Amino acid sequence: MTTNSLVQKLWNYCNVLRDDGMSYGDYVEQLTYLLFLKMADERSQPPYNQPSIVPAAYAWPTLLAKDGDELFDHYRHALEKLGQEKGTLGLIFGKAQNKFQDPAKLRRVVVDLIGAETWTILGADVKGDAYEGLLEKNAQDTKSGAGQYFTPRALIQAMVDCIAPQPGERITDPACGTGGFLFTAHNYITSHNKSLTRDQLKHLKEKAFTGYELVQGTARVCAMNMMLHGIGSEKQVPVVVGDALAADPGERYEVVLANPPFGKKSSTVIVGEDGRTSTEKDTIERDDFWATTSNKQLNFVQHIKTLLTTHGRAAVVLPDNVLFEGGAGETIRKKLLHECDVHTLLRLPTGLFYAQGVKANVLFFEKKPASETPWTKQLWIYDLRTNKHFTLKTNPLTRADLDEFVALYQADSRQQRQATWSPENPAGRWRAYGYDELVARDKTSLDIFWLKDDSLADSDNLPAPGVIALEIVEDLQAALEQFKLIAGDLGEVVEE
Repeated sequence: MTTNSLVQKLWNYCNVLRDDGMSYGDYVEQLTYLLFLKMADERSQPPYNQPSIVPAAYAWPTLLAKDGDELFDHYRHALEKLGQEKGTLGLIFGKAQNKFQDPAKLRRVVVDLIGAETWTILGADVKGDAYEGLLEKNAQDTKSGAGQYFTPRALIQAMVDCIAPQPGERITDPACGTGGFLFTAHNYITSHNKSLTRDQLKHLKEKAFTGYELVQGTARVCAMNMMLHGIGSEKQVPVVVGDALAADPGERYEVVLANPPFGKKSSTVIVGEDGRTSTEKDTIERDDFWATTSNKQLNFVQHIKTLLTTHGRAAVVLPDNVLFEGGAGETIRKKLLHECDVHTLLRLPTGLFYAQGVKANVLFFEKKPASETPWTKQLWIYDLRTNKHFTLKTNPLTRADLDEFVALYQADSRQQRQATWSPENPAGRWRAYGYDELVARDKTSLDIFWLKDDSLADSDNLPAPGVIALEIVEDLQAALEQFKLIAGDLGEVVEE
């Protein structure tokens, strides 16, 4: 079975269930429960003969043996009981609910869709890509809000190509969403190292990857996604549910890849006895942090610095405000430039993310040992934003759009980098700034750009009206986010 035919089959069923009011997200969750039970059953049969972690009373054969209301009641009961288990079962089935409305449709999915395939013999790329296809469709469904957990796969691929993870390394994503960075890193290692030893393969399956995710439903989908891509097993999936920022987990990793959530501030609204509301900022105080702030992205930058081993490397998607915000932002940037080698910044175009109003960048840095002199010597910046116009539907970002950046990045020999910008070539998108230039800037701002915006200079060369309209929407929403922060700082409660 090809990936395309499997995706088509999965989607045909979804269209039937949508008439019953089931959302894309609900469909993906129900498939996750049923796929897990089917694959656990397959592993307990020859030639694997592995003991199943699923109690026999709720295992896959018990679903096949029932029909109608009896199947409906049994499925609901099984989800409830499995959700009370510890470990992987608790991760996959925690807070699980039956979202089917019609027992006949549940029976069709069990027998004709999941039951008709032997999932364990399908290649990890077929299973994984098919599931990814569902997740991408779900992300495009703007009403579901699932887009916030989905980073464009072309961008993930380019970031992984630059970081170049190696066999034997430990890799983490402290805000893993549906697991895109982790399985892309896994695919990179297997495709670039054709003769891995038995120990390396065991490490890759069981120890190499760890994801942290705050939202139970997203962690469940991430766990399934990783299993389908060959990471972990039914017995152990490397996804931790909880707030990554709450504490230093004590683990250290050679590689961190992440796109932390874009919410700017964390706060809790408290309603007093008299009905008045007040807002308490969720500032995070940790001994390993350089500054105390309620800005989530700045906290993630500090957390990622902690997670890295000495000489460990990170690639992190960050919104513009992390590059220029004063106060704690300035403190953190200065410390980062001093204690790490902050060597590359990729300025991303707008129109990439399902969360609108986001202007983002990818920051690449390496953690270094203690030193009196700053580790950052030069920050190389690639501007993929000025005069670039992408939209999610009509002109999505492709991996080819990032080819020039990845080639100029020179993962193997960064000291050989050559700028494409020069006074003679002012349109060059790649140039370096020395440490002294960076710290001399107001608030040590890394929000640096030099290219001339063609649309401002040439009215005959304007992008399509739809693109202009979308960019205006993005700019207004970005401005609105900033005004919400200001209102919050002045003590006002801003409705989301």
